[in-house]
Amino acid sequence: MADDVAGRLAAVQREIGAAAARARRDPATIRIVAVTKTFPADTVSAALAAGLHDIGENYVQEAAAKRRAIPAGGRWHLIGGLQRNKVRLALGVFDCVQTVDRAEIADALAAEAARAGRRLPVLIQANVAGETRKRGAVPDHVATLAEHVLGLPDLYLEGLMTIAPIAVNPLDSQPFFRGLRDLRDRVATRLGVELPHLSMGMSNDFSIAVEEGATLLRLGRALFGGRGGVSRPGVSGGGEGS
Repeated sequence: MADDVAGRLAAVQREIGAAAARARRDPATIRIVAVTKTFPADTVSAALAAGLHDIGENYVQEAAAKRRAIPAGGRWHLIGGLQRNKVRLALGVFDCVQTVDRAEIADALAAEAARAGRRLPVLIQANVAGETRKRGAVPDHVATLAEHVLGLPDLYLEGLMTIAPIAVNPLDSQPFFRGLRDLRDRVATRLGVELPHLSMGMSNDFSIAVEEGATLLRLGRALFGGRGGVSRPGVSGGGEGS
């Protein structure tokens, strides 16, 4: 499996390099978050062995079981929605939470981070597309939420995240990626802070995301092929859809 992942990773990196060149960006500023939801722990091990460092999971309990099975390694990102009753467990599993979408979750994460004696990196999830079935703060509320997070000393706000609507044509994602970048720039200017990360782009549209400024790409199918395990219809995910 590790060889298959390494081969797919090389192809992805070539595509990232080409997109970065078109945008006059340094590809070294772009990181891949390997989305391993519903795949077994062996897939995480194969990703790490292939040289991937960032692991993305949607579900707290699933990720907890996998992380117990992996001796060490990687930076684990929560890219799915977080329920308040799972905040403490999430703090024991994840190194970064990309899906802060309201002040109550930020407060709960900060309280648990303080209890654990750590400072937790987070991103704010913005619902740029305005899809009613998806999580995320509406764009007009992101600056207020960012200001709230910045006031919590046990959280470190690194940037914004979004999920573009599912589209057959990758170019259809471009307005949403551009919208997130513009939103980040406005919020950073208004609050006078650096927000270096934009988490956007998945297997079908990551080249477009790179051209629009993505620094974190959430890739599953492009690295691992078809989704493993059992799907969870009706659960709001936050990373790689299929």
